[in-house]
Amino acid sequence: MELLLPNNEGVLSMYQMVGQPLAEQPMPKNPSRIIYSAAHVVADPFAQGDPHGKACIDWEDTLKFRHYLAGLGLGIAEAMDTAQRGMGLDWAGALELIKQTRTELPEAKVANGVGTDHLAPTQATSIHEVVSAYMEQLESVQALDARVILMASRALAKVGNSPRDYVEVYKIILSNCDHPVILHWLGEMFDPQLAGYWGADNFEDALEVVLEIIANNIEKIDGIKISLLDKEKEITMRRRLPDSVRMYTGDDFNYPELIEGDEFGFSHALLGIFDPLAGIVARAINQLEQGDLTAYRATFDPTIPLARHIFRAPTQYYKTGVVFLAWLNGFQNHFIMLNGAQSARSLHDLVETFRLADAAGVLRDPEHAKFKMQHLLNMYGLT
Repeated sequence: MELLLPNNEGVLSMYQMVGQPLAEQPMPKNPSRIIYSAAHVVADPFAQGDPHGKACIDWEDTLKFRHYLAGLGLGIAEAMDTAQRGMGLDWAGALELIKQTRTELPEAKVANGVGTDHLAPTQATSIHEVVSAYMEQLESVQALDARVILMASRALAKVGNSPRDYVEVYKIILSNCDHPVILHWLGEMFDPQLAGYWGADNFEDALEVVLEIIANNIEKIDGIKISLLDKEKEITMRRRLPDSVRMYTGDDFNYPELIEGDEFGFSHALLGIFDPLAGIVARAINQLEQGDLTAYRATFDPTIPLARHIFRAPTQYYKTGVVFLAWLNGFQNHFIMLNGAQSARSLHDLVETFRLADAAGVLRDPEHAKFKMQHLLNMYGLT
């Protein structure tokens, strides 16, 4: 298959598609690695009103995608940043999303984002307000008997004056958790408003704060997701975690190596890139469980250039690439996002995403993806 694609100057040249999707397969039973896909939401393109206002979700397609993930045996990280939490999806929309998924998939492995995003950082004046905001969301999610991911708080980043503030806030919140939770360390490359989180300006000092919080509340902690896009930092922390606490990689640049692990251990995973890679992820984990590292690497390694491109700076706009691939792969019939976020990446960026997805075998139906890519080019006046 061939397709005319533009370069940086808009000049078209013929691209020969690889057109060989990797076969999908479900996760193995009782795998040694726990794998969560942070799932996107499908916007309703026909919703009335301000597209930058209240989140309007196409519930049918949003839940259909979650059935797909659960059908592969993947865990679902719900209402996280991949779902545009804080970038189009507000707390009211997030809670409805959590409720819908809980009702639709009561037996699926789902962990749900709990944060403070209904408290604007500009309005927060004390850690007591942050605690109250966390508690409001925590109680709402736990009322559904749903498991929790304790998300980083923009409000806490604003009012937390020292590591002691973080230690105190997390102590209070964790003491009120009904079940062990996943902590969430999200780097400022994903959210610039989280700069200086944990009351520290560098990784070494922040690490000590997090390890103290974990040690003080160990019975309340299932694990921690770390998203710093730095494998050495993750490995350093992983080797210092208590045996009962899991490391969930949030490194969308280096996940194959981190999940594979080394002689000292491995990472589980909770990743946004595992939304478009879901079927390939399950295939790779099967190969890893069988001890076939050559096949595992052959499956996963070609996806790394795609992941690094989608998550390139400004990293917080990676959601556009994720939803673009969902559209190309037939999980939704339009390329419209909450808050108009489909415009956050350039046409050149999307063209490169298409090329890299094709090369990695991520396009589930290459002919269908080609048709949609041509449609997008036509919208830009390229025929």
